[in-house]
Amino acid sequence: MTPRSRSLFLAFVAELQDDCRNPDAKELSLRGRSSADILVQAANVLADVHSQTSQTSACAALGDLARHAHTAMASSTVQEAQKWRRVHTDACIILAYADVLDYMSSTDMRYARSAVAHLDHAIVISGAAGRGRLDLIFDLIEVIQAECLEAPLALRMNGSFSPKDCSSAVVSPRLSTAGTSVPRLDALPSLATFASRLSRNPFVLPGFLQDWPALKEHPWSSLDYLRAVAGPGRVVPVEVGSDYRSDDWSQRMMPWDDFIDELGPAHTAEPRQVLYLAQHSLFKQFTALRNDIIVPDYVYAALDAPDDYPQYVPPSNEEQLVLNAWLGPGGTVSPAHTDPFFNFYAQVVGRKTIWLAPPKASAHMYPYPPAPTSTSLQSPPGVPGEPPRNPAANHETPSMSNTTRVDVFLSSDEEASKSQSEFPDFWREVVPNAMSVTLEPGDLLFFPPGWWHAMKSEGMSFSVSMWF
Repeated sequence: MTPRSRSLFLAFVAELQDDCRNPDAKELSLRGRSSADILVQAANVLADVHSQTSQTSACAALGDLARHAHTAMASSTVQEAQKWRRVHTDACIILAYADVLDYMSSTDMRYARSAVAHLDHAIVISGAAGRGRLDLIFDLIEVIQAECLEAPLALRMNGSFSPKDCSSAVVSPRLSTAGTSVPRLDALPSLATFASRLSRNPFVLPGFLQDWPALKEHPWSSLDYLRAVAGPGRVVPVEVGSDYRSDDWSQRMMPWDDFIDELGPAHTAEPRQVLYLAQHSLFKQFTALRNDIIVPDYVYAALDAPDDYPQYVPPSNEEQLVLNAWLGPGGTVSPAHTDPFFNFYAQVVGRKTIWLAPPKASAHMYPYPPAPTSTSLQSPPGVPGEPPRNPAANHETPSMSNTTRVDVFLSSDEEASKSQSEFPDFWREVVPNAMSVTLEPGDLLFFPPGWWHAMKSEGMSFSVSMWF
């Protein structure tokens, strides 16, 4: 047993015991006594290193509790979900420690990788809920990677990483579904000019990101850097399939290293699955990546609601800013949809074609019908624990009703003719006012809330959306 991992775990057990004894802890009092008993019993068994039989039994009960918490978290009301997030987080931490014990007795690195995966599940699925839990999880991951997987951060980051050219040589044709191009600004606007004159329509700031570390000393175009910054054993949620409207689209958790391998050169002639890490809070999970971007001052302009989207309110978190990552191969598509926030969309690696239409187009966008009204949170199959969402749609609108049935990326005249016949209002009312642009690495796109937007990667692409 590594001394540091054991000391971290024992401190966690002591805090867990105190929390479960405190009837005034509102977050814990929602849990139900049986959940607390299972957590404390399993933690005590592992901390005292009892017999293998008792460890096996305790971990089996703990696994059942984690699965139950996950299900309850997805089906509870918002007010009730927090207790299950805390239960799930604590269960994942204890299960990770059990894997560390198995690694120490066998030196089988599969146990160490499983421990890291449990901790990532706590971050991704339940948000590392609970006081100090996220910091504890990061500390445990660091210890396990350094002492069990022989990959300390300093060793992983020792050296330089060369950027790769991930741009496609093919020039994207102008979209037949867009009547004009998104304006490109030759000079950076002042904050006052942005707020007063430019914040109501889309524009592009070419090359705005050139000073980001993600394009320089920490190049996100380097797959070696992306592996090193995360370290071994990490897992992430990915979408399987190029378009979430397709019947064969699904979601699952997979090892980060395997996902990165899928973005590299193919070693066989067999077709690959299209894997897309979409709208994921990657910076919460891999905090070093957050240091590789520079959030523009424009996001702190405290903009008023636009006249064509009066229902706008900023994100509800303390910073009133939501950062999401989008990473995948060429051909991934986010169908046209709307989001309720202002958005600066940063193209870090590769090229991406964007289609945009103003809120007034909504009456002619042929959206999917709204989902049935429900007071509970429903997770989609595949990647559990998140509110219902499309990989391109916002968390605030848990249905497909903000997503169009119209394909704005058409590959042939035949497809265009069929679309014109099926969606005549779109072609008559929307296309003349729609815009398009192909972003190059380093470009920054702005568009206001309520604007319809669709994205298509022209090659391997890494983007960052900044909702504010």
